[in-house]
Amino acid sequence: MRTEGYLELSNGRVWWRREGAGDALPILLLHGGPGAASYYLEPFAERLALHRPVIIFDQLGCGRSDQPDDPKLWTLDRACQELDDVRAALGLEHCHLLGQSWGGWLAIEYLCRGTEGIERVVLASTSASMRQFGEESLRLIHALPPAICDTILKLSEARQYDDPAFVAASMEFYNRHVCRLDPWPEAMVLTADELDGNQVYLTMNGPNEFTLVGTLRDWDRSADLSRITQSTLITCGRYDEITPACSETILHGIPNGRMVVFEESAHCAHLEERELYTATVEEFLAA
Repeated sequence: MRTEGYLELSNGRVWWRREGAGDALPILLLHGGPGAASYYLEPFAERLALHRPVIIFDQLGCGRSDQPDDPKLWTLDRACQELDDVRAALGLEHCHLLGQSWGGWLAIEYLCRGTEGIERVVLASTSASMRQFGEESLRLIHALPPAICDTILKLSEARQYDDPAFVAASMEFYNRHVCRLDPWPEAMVLTADELDGNQVYLTMNGPNEFTLVGTLRDWDRSADLSRITQSTLITCGRYDEITPACSETILHGIPNGRMVVFEESAHCAHLEERELYTATVEEFLAA
């Protein structure tokens, strides 16, 4: 069973889709970016919907949602309010919540501010600290073959992000630490394309995955993780750009957390180890 449509929110229309049926508690999925879209979560949503209702949506500024030209909109305050508004409009007063990558940062921020009605939480390939994420990204860059490492570092310092050599070196990083499937699934390509020149991504993150110069560069909720009292599953890939060390920080801060590392995955275990990942999440939600 599938339904979809648009929500008329205060700053524009937001696209949503609901998959699945039955009496199990629904789960709301938050995609990454910031400024990506939910395309890359759709295959996972379809598999999870065999067990329960699953809701995805494209956050304002990306995908099938409206994309207003206003950098002042791209704040954590507005994103948290949007999440409240989506839950209210879709009748999700009581649900599970999964945040992947930036969606995990949003989930952490949302839960640390205090919210009601979230039963269980999945934090997938994410971090509670931009500083730690940046340090771990730099460590991964230094572990690349020397020529690739030097190209990324030198051209980043020169801000020559459009240089073909930088683009090629970046793809070497992405193929190791974002998605290790070859070729990338179409859903992943659609989401990656969404980030190219996206205003939300440029404003909040920066020009690429490891140049963190946007408004989120100082975000850090690692000291507030004890506010997240829900049972929480923390997942990451062994080769993840947001490394297992970032997941361990979350695990140590949350009172009721469990961590699973997917040994054959980078940043998208829900695509790279799809059956195992779906089974792991559903087992946790059904416990």
